[in-house]
Amino acid sequence: MNPNLFWVFALSSVVYFTQGIEGLPAQGLFYYFKETLNFSPEKIMLISSITTFAWLVKPPIGYVVDNFFNKRIWIFLALLMDIALVFIIGSLQLPFLILILILILNSADAAFRDVAVDGIMCVEGKKANSTGKIQSVQWISISAAILITGVGGGFIAEKWGYKTGFLALIPVYILVGIVACFYKVESSRRGERPFAPTFFSDMKKLFADKRLLIVGLFIFLYKYSPSFGTPLFFIQRDSFKWGKIWIGGLGSIGTVFGIVGSLLYFKFSQKIQLKIKTWLFFSVLLGAVTTLSYLYYTPVTAVIYDAVYSLMGMFIFIMIMDFMAKNTIKGLEATSFALLCSISNLALVTSNLSGAFLFPVIGLKWLIVISALTSFLCLPLIKRI
Repeated sequence: MNPNLFWVFALSSVVYFTQGIEGLPAQGLFYYFKETLNFSPEKIMLISSITTFAWLVKPPIGYVVDNFFNKRIWIFLALLMDIALVFIIGSLQLPFLILILILILNSADAAFRDVAVDGIMCVEGKKANSTGKIQSVQWISISAAILITGVGGGFIAEKWGYKTGFLALIPVYILVGIVACFYKVESSRRGERPFAPTFFSDMKKLFADKRLLIVGLFIFLYKYSPSFGTPLFFIQRDSFKWGKIWIGGLGSIGTVFGIVGSLLYFKFSQKIQLKIKTWLFFSVLLGAVTTLSYLYYTPVTAVIYDAVYSLMGMFIFIMIMDFMAKNTIKGLEATSFALLCSISNLALVTSNLSGAFLFPVIGLKWLIVISALTSFLCLPLIKRI
């Protein structure tokens, strides 16, 4: 492995680890919304959608990251902002609207870090035919962090609450900044050509690429299905009477299996991409079947589903991310990959919003059935990608 590619792996790993560990206060925040503010499942799902807004506008972020300063500087700026924001959340009792605003800004910082490191992954990974391997390492790192947050987040939620979870992120941000200092800085594109003409010509190139647009539509339909995860969480708490630490521990079990899925994709990624259409077709069928299985949801099956589906889900997820990276536009890798990621995130947000709308109207069982049926919407596009 050449030194430059090594640093791509290293930086990708540490940035994605940070994304995972940022879930440390998530359980405490959920319980704050549910048990202190007495919010309904659909309201919590709506809040989750709002706070991730920045992930829907990643293409402009990608263009800014590509053309101004360098990617390491953007990572540093995001980390500094993160330290300030989590300190405010952890130190003050904020009004609800201010809390949501700060969560949106914190999510935007994470989006900047993500776009910067993904741009590096696309450029260097395509050169070395290693996009799948890099992404496997990324998601092993984020899974390892989630493994920590699964138990640690539950313990913090049980003993102290969400504020402590946010304050615990400060040393992590500092550590990531130290590691980022060793990354070899790329030369900036700023100053090589005028911004305005370049921007409009690049946007025209981006949105005139028919293959990219078809891939984007496929990604949206592949990812979209009305969400029912939050109602299941309510069942775990209210019907199964599971404790906060046990729920966190169950999430950790699923994460371990997700790491196994990442390792499997690391091993077989290059072979899979040679027959990607076949793999995509069967993954759609598998997704519909696994969704329908939630019609039978008991304390036992909940554990089984979480473990088995975490392995399969991570394998398929990285396969899709690898597929997206390989379909980026040369010279606009960061921007085009960010566009595809935004489409994917838009599908997830739409899933959350439609699930929040449908759940009180049709109930959980029909929501699961509809979610399974929407899995097939993307099938006609497989032949065209």
